[in-house]
Amino acid sequence: MSGSAPQRRPAGAMSAEYRALTLGILAIITCSAFEAMAVTTAMPVVAAELSAGAGYGLAFSMFLTASLLGTVVAGSRCDREGPLPSLAAGMLLMTAGLVLSALAGEFWIVTAGRAVSGLGGGAMIVAVYVIIGEIYPSALQPVIFGWLAAAWILPSMVGPLAAGLLAQYVSWRWVFAAVIPIVLVAGLMVWPRIRSLGPPASPAMDAAAGRRRALWGTVLAAAVFLAQWAGSAAAVPSSAAVLLWAAAAAGTGAAGVALGRLLPPGTLRLSRGLPSVVATRGLLSAGFVAAEAFLPLMVLATHGVDPATAGLALTAGAVGWAVGSFLQARAGGRRHRLLVIGATMLAAAVGGIGLLASPSIPFWVIVAVWSFAGAAMGLALSSTSVMVLALSTSADRGRNSASLQISDQLGAVAGTTVAGILFALLQDPAASGQVGVFRVMWLVLAIFACLGIVSGARSAIVTPNTGKVPFTA
Repeated sequence: MSGSAPQRRPAGAMSAEYRALTLGILAIITCSAFEAMAVTTAMPVVAAELSAGAGYGLAFSMFLTASLLGTVVAGSRCDREGPLPSLAAGMLLMTAGLVLSALAGEFWIVTAGRAVSGLGGGAMIVAVYVIIGEIYPSALQPVIFGWLAAAWILPSMVGPLAAGLLAQYVSWRWVFAAVIPIVLVAGLMVWPRIRSLGPPASPAMDAAAGRRRALWGTVLAAAVFLAQWAGSAAAVPSSAAVLLWAAAAAGTGAAGVALGRLLPPGTLRLSRGLPSVVATRGLLSAGFVAAEAFLPLMVLATHGVDPATAGLALTAGAVGWAVGSFLQARAGGRRHRLLVIGATMLAAAVGGIGLLASPSIPFWVIVAVWSFAGAAMGLALSSTSVMVLALSTSADRGRNSASLQISDQLGAVAGTTVAGILFALLQDPAASGQVGVFRVMWLVLAIFACLGIVSGARSAIVTPNTGKVPFTA
């Protein structure tokens, strides 16, 4: 018998050591989930009352565009000052945006409120990633990311139904207002545990470098705004269409230059390792988020369901996401394979929704397919989070986490903008159902997921000495 002392079993995520922090982080994600699921469900009602027209997609893409700026600034601040300032600023901005949207009298004010909330949301998520990387051991990180996805289950089951009922029978304004107390409670829960977190002992980024990244982040957000605004406006026939398309192209080019400064080198070329991990995140978000944004609108138009029933599809997707995250936390083998599997599942699901966009297809079939899409995202996106933290140090954790979120948000912006432009170009107000419009939109969005299969395969982390893929966490 060995005389060595038995090794102590690592503390769990809900042990006394981590319980307060875990609950606080879950509360932050829960408030984000309520905001996303509830607002998405209620937006068709908001658009109808405030006459959104072709600007419907801007309410989603502007939230994500502002998140880009919030993410870049928060990533730099976290590497220099620690996560506390970014988390506090994010919660304040999220609350301010919700108040602005709830009081809006015109649709552009709702869009502005969503942009302010997006600034806050971008800062909050980066801060949470840094907190997880700073405090939790690597063995617990896949479990935590699985739980973060599980934190969407209750909001996903309650949020869409509650939002649909509020929008249908009371007022859509309460959909925004109801999220505000959740933000405040989340802040109170997490604050005692993280208030002692300070900056890294040896920051890799000084104030000047942080300002340069913030400047490039501003360029990126402005360029993306120009591209999506001009593209959406050009989709509506007018004498200025040529100039608008030129402005959209210019914005796209400027965004590409800024991305080269903000993402890991080689991301746009799908270089192996970290760059392809980051790229996969964006490609999958482009396909999923855009499809989800227009899913309630599609089922309302093609199946004639009420807003509360339309929200069931979003609930199914979120539950599937949680299941996928639960599975990835327990999956063995190489994580890059999970990215390939998830991207393949998403391509099949989004393309399948396009083929099923018909009133003759039962609504429950669409719900089932969308749950499959959610499972694909849970499997793949949680894995990208784990892989990025494993490839980061305390000195660059904020920057790498921000890069992952930039890719996520920019992918969602790109997908939503493409879908919005297609919707504006192809819709026929005199036609009923718009089946053909939604079918084209979904099949185009499936292309993003197909590209994710390629980048996922290239995300394998190879050591120069052995050529093997060592990362299996």
